[in-house]
Amino acid sequence: MTKHFFGDTAVLLGRSLTHVTRSVDTIITTAVTPIAMMLLFVYVFGGAINSGSGSYVNYLLPGILLITIASGIAYTAFRLFMDMKGGIFERFQSMPIARSSVLWAHVLTSLVANLISLVVVVLVALLMGFRSGAGALAWLAVAGILTLFTLALTWLAVIPGLTAKSVDGASAFSYPLIFLPFISSAFVPTDTMPGPVRAFAEHQPVTSIVNAIRDLFTQQPVGTDIWIALAWCLGILIVAYAFAMLTYRRKIS
Repeated sequence: MTKHFFGDTAVLLGRSLTHVTRSVDTIITTAVTPIAMMLLFVYVFGGAINSGSGSYVNYLLPGILLITIASGIAYTAFRLFMDMKGGIFERFQSMPIARSSVLWAHVLTSLVANLISLVVVVLVALLMGFRSGAGALAWLAVAGILTLFTLALTWLAVIPGLTAKSVDGASAFSYPLIFLPFISSAFVPTDTMPGPVRAFAEHQPVTSIVNAIRDLFTQQPVGTDIWIALAWCLGILIVAYAFAMLTYRRKIS
């Protein structure tokens, strides 16, 4: 059964990746918005923002990477919605394939597409002056956190992709996720914020994830931030996966 699942997922993943490669503009579009934000904040607002660090692009990049992921998962919801409306799911159900492999193919496609977008954003940041003395292990840790965050948000995206009534509804859920880094330590230190805003910023998942990535890039002790970040990512992933699979079973039953 496990071999059947992996084989079916691999075939369906190939199908999804083929669709992505035929519309590379989706990956480019996903990266354009975060890059535009990075250019705007570094070259327009950066001189007026006191981040307490030498280079604002170094301070800013972790938050921009999370925004890149939040932008990218909207396409997962969109692709799922189109498959649902196009009758693709019903066609797959008539075939002797593992049912969950259909969702996993979309999720892994999202992971691949988002990782490509993240690499593009990092390359642009390097051109803008981003520098890090982090070693290979620190970069692997950053990649691990971003991968886990992508999986968590992608499974979250599966739910509106299966339940939305319109294309706009399928992708609109990502807007609050894109906005969330603005109320965190992604752009400015939280101690510059008013009391209630600061309390929210310091106790939402983006701040701990951003702080952990920033500390890894700057070779600072990560402290408890990395464990809080991992706990948030795993918690969101487990809950989102459970609800997504429950929604999927109801849809195909």
